[in-house]
Order: sequence, then structure tokens, then C-alpha cells
Amino acid sequence: MSLIERSFREKIVLVGLTLPPEREEDTEMHLDELALLVDTAGADEAARVVQRRDHPDPATFVGRGKAEELRELSNSVDADTVVFDDELTPAQSRNLEKILGRTAIDRTAVILDIFAQNARTQEGKAQVELAQLRYRLPRLRGRGTQLSQQAGGIGTRGPGETQLEVDRRRLVRRVNRLESDLRRLTEQRRLQRKARRRSRLASVSLVGYTNAGKSTLLNRLTDAEVLVEDRLFATLDPRTRRLELPGGEAVLVSDTVGFVRKLPHQLVEAFRSTLEVVTESSLLVHVVDSASPDPESQMEAVRSVLDEIGAGSVPELLCFNKSDLDEAKALRLVARHPGSVAVSASTGASIDGLLEAMGDRIRAAANVVELVVPYDRGDVLAAVHREGEVLTETHEDGSARLRVRVDQAGAARFKDFLVETA
Repeated sequence: MSLIERSFREKIVLVGLTLPPEREEDTEMHLDELALLVDTAGADEAARVVQRRDHPDPATFVGRGKAEELRELSNSVDADTVVFDDELTPAQSRNLEKILGRTAIDRTAVILDIFAQNARTQEGKAQVELAQLRYRLPRLRGRGTQLSQQAGGIGTRGPGETQLEVDRRRLVRRVNRLESDLRRLTEQRRLQRKARRRSRLASVSLVGYTNAGKSTLLNRLTDAEVLVEDRLFATLDPRTRRLELPGGEAVLVSDTVGFVRKLPHQLVEAFRSTLEVVTESSLLVHVVDSASPDPESQMEAVRSVLDEIGAGSVPELLCFNKSDLDEAKALRLVARHPGSVAVSASTGASIDGLLEAMGDRIRAAANVVELVVPYDRGDVLAAVHREGEVLTETHEDGSARLRVRVDQAGAARFKDFLVETA
């Protein structure tokens, strides 16, 4: 059963607030993206309002007078819902709904709704439901039966929402159950990653803004046959595939959920276990839509989320995708960011250059050490061959001399046999 009723598309009024030092142009750009989110959720923009303020109004976010104007505008365009680009407090949401006479939600609710539509796996559905419940718990107070929105509109759909009446105790119980289920699934995922680490293959994660082309790139690199759609957050569940690089190295490449400006904190927390694959990567390939109106701000948004999940220090390779749409712009971005590459995942242009850059970065990040291991330490010799890449091996009286490429953990493990670092 579909998680969204597509026989009826709601009419939405979008509201953006320009706060110092932002410009109205920035707010309009953010509302353009919000319009795409609303469209992905299954609704249409009927009108938009931009207001400049020194700070949000504590009671109604936009002020009582502007809220009255919004009500008149919503009535004139027959809007079903008003969506604000910034997160509303529970009190602001309640006050606005009283004035507007219709549902007032924020960007967070729209993103949660989209994730609810796109979740496919057991873990993905549990993560999204947990994020939704964490978002709703502080909004229960004082709403009583108003919490039950029978229209099934944006922000009201998703897993676990079949009951019309919910209370805090039942929600808390459900949250605890979901957290327990996710701990179990997280442990299974960690065991899978542990098995992959035993192979000593370097791991590469494709990260980037939503709809930057990560899934298309994974398909181009590995024939992974991952779902590709020209819509936001089409891929939530990570995929990992093996890839042979030009230098002969084999790596594991993982696709990840796309990021976006103002990504809800509830989602980051719920998907933290899934995003651990990013924090444990040897290299991040940061895929950027070079044809977007503002790729630099998208890069900043992605790096902000990477910092939040503890992956800010992982080596990064910038990959400006969709060069076929505007090759000159892609080349300007490459010139502005030394060491980056420009590719087209859809046509395959310059993919070989990306593979070579990936190999160079991974080799540069690895440690090449020289070890002398006695023959009576067969366990160590076996571990060296299992956990590192043996470049050369010579045999001396009673011992083997090896030059090995290993990660930092491997170098520390074999430090008792270390001769010198090349």
C-alpha cells in the first residue's frame, strides 16, 4: 500500500523568513528547494510568502499580522496546508493553526514524510518511524484529539500512523521498542562490516546532496542496478559493491542517503547507525551536482552533516557530476577546487579519471611498512597476508622480510616486527 494518497494533490502555501545576514535571494533559493520537497511529497505549490524580520516571533514565527495575511492568502488560493521553511516550535505550530484555520507544518515534517514514502527495508522503515515519533512527542501536549489528522496530508503519513488517537505513553513505548529493534539491526550491520574489514579491502562511500547522482554513479562504477530516479531522497537504503581500481586494488563502494539543507536532527540521529559506514570509510567521494544553481552551498550543507556524524576528518575526493549538462561550469569548479574531478555518471564521461583519482587517494592514505617476521611466527605471517597488501617478500635466515601496505590499525598491530616505514 502506498504511503501517500496520489489521487489527490494538496495545495500548499510556502513561507520563508529572511533573517540577518541572509538575503531575500537566499530565502527564495531555499523556498525553491522546499517546493521540490513538497512536489516529491505529492503536493503542489499554490503561493509563497517571504518575510524579512530581525528574529522569529516566539508565538507565531511570522507575527500575528503576517499570520492573518497568510490566512487570507490561503483562503484565496484554497490551500490545504501552509509549510514553513524553518522548524516551528510546538507552540508556534498550535498558534498558527488556530489563526490559519488549517494545518501548519515545517520543512522537517515534509522531509520526514518523504522518507516515510521511500523507506523499503525493515531497518529503513524503523529508522523513519523513530524519527517521526521523536518529532511528534514534544508536540503532543495540549493538542488532545487535534493530533488526529484524518486527511492524511503531508506530515501526517508514514509507518505507525494507522491509529487516530495516540497518547504519550503509547508513543514512548513504541519509541523504546523501535530503539531496541534498531540496536539489534545495528549489531547485525556491525557484524557485516566486521566481516568486510577482515577482507582488508579499503572502503569508499559516495556522499553528497540529495539528487546529486550518487546512485547513478554507483551503477556506472559497479553495475549495481540501484534504483535511480530524478527526485529527492529516492535512495535511503545503502548499497555496497566491490570495485576493481586501475591499479589493481579492490575496494568496497557504498551508496548513502543524500543530505539536504536543514536536514532534521531526528533523521540524523535515527540514521546514525546506517551512516556509520561513512565514518569508517577510507575515502569519501563527495558527489556534487555541478549543474545546480549553488553547488558551493550544497557542499557546505553536506560537510555540516558529515561533521555532525563524526566523519569530517575522513579524506574527501570532490567529484563534480553532471558535467554533460554544463561542461564549462564543471571545469570551472574543478579549477576552483584542486584535486577534484568532473564526470558524467549518466554518459560515463571521465569515469576513468575518477577511478585513477580514487586509487591515488587510497594509496596515499595507506601506510607502507617493512616487517621482518620470524618463520616460527606463522600466525603473524598469515595475519600480514590476510590484513595487508604485500608488495614484496624476500626470505632470509630464519625470517621473512616484507613490504606491506596496511592501514593505521594494521601498522600498530605489527609494530613489534617493524623495521622501517617507507
